[in-house]
Amino acid sequence: MQYNPGWNSSSVNLLHVRAAGPGDSLHYVWSSIGAPAVLLVATQSPSSALRVNWTQLLSPSPAGAIWIDPPDSVVYSTAVVFTKLFEFSDAKPFGELFYPTYDLSEFSWDSLNHTLNHTALTAELSGVPASDPGGSFANGSLAFRVTAYEAGGRAGRLPSLLHTADSSQLEFILAGVAPRGNSSRFVLEVATVEEAGAVRRLRSERSIDDEYTPTIFEVLSLVAEPQNGSSTLGFLQWKATAYGSRSPRREDGIRCRAQGLQAANWTLPVSSIVQAYFGESLGSTCTVSALNVSFGGEEGQVYQEKRYLSWSVLLGFGQPPRDTFSALVISITAVALGTPLAMLLLGSCLVLLARRRRYSEYEPIN
Repeated sequence: MQYNPGWNSSSVNLLHVRAAGPGDSLHYVWSSIGAPAVLLVATQSPSSALRVNWTQLLSPSPAGAIWIDPPDSVVYSTAVVFTKLFEFSDAKPFGELFYPTYDLSEFSWDSLNHTLNHTALTAELSGVPASDPGGSFANGSLAFRVTAYEAGGRAGRLPSLLHTADSSQLEFILAGVAPRGNSSRFVLEVATVEEAGAVRRLRSERSIDDEYTPTIFEVLSLVAEPQNGSSTLGFLQWKATAYGSRSPRREDGIRCRAQGLQAANWTLPVSSIVQAYFGESLGSTCTVSALNVSFGGEEGQVYQEKRYLSWSVLLGFGQPPRDTFSALVISITAVALGTPLAMLLLGSCLVLLARRRRYSEYEPIN
């Protein structure tokens, strides 16, 4: 993990996370320069490196300021941008009432270097609006907590997402922010950037297994696929829940919905690392898609009691991880289903044996 590689100032945030394999390497570049974003690049070289022209990156025309060396080693690249936070009230009888939008490209962000933990491979990007006339953020903040992984496993806190060494977890946190309505609900807008030849699709999978995330039976994945193939290039994956506590429990669950993936026909908010890497292709050959992730139940009581909201999403390359039943659940299921079946078979055998014995006692009439 490198913070602002090649730059000594902490006035801006750029975090480079590199994972090296025997024949390839993966790059995650997180930044709050402009709208918060992450650039994901997969290469076929174990020694590929990130290069940054800081003077150009911080200029009004950052195109070409970020690249991977050697350039021909890149096999796939994409970006995810967190653009806006919406707040609306669903109170009756007035229906939905939208408050002024929080544009994340206009936030003021703390130095990420203060939260960088090289041992745990974590960092947290925290910010508040540069202008907050209503004072909603006077005692609160919006944050993105990043966790990288060296091996496969499962997160210890709910929703206990399953991860691989090719993935990283992002936790979106809204803490202490005063809602502007009595029944406010929040919606996070997420945009993705794909180069020509790749397209994003939203998948929903349901399972009867809620062993690791109680009462949650749905997993959503925003996958990138080639237009002429069925393989998966990259993904965002999350469970259909958020939590309203710093130490989440089952009863702290908040309903989470994805409100459809659409082609973004608007100009992507200023995000320097995305523009710096994709350059002129961002407005021509690249495809920009967006979806809204909403938090809250039917009555909209999301945030009033504890004023805390956290949502976890996994980002990575290749196929998203798939949960399977643990050995304990398989054993319990086998016993629960196998015992009645064994008793049924044993009972059938005893009945047949008893019938044969009874009929064998009859003497022939003639």
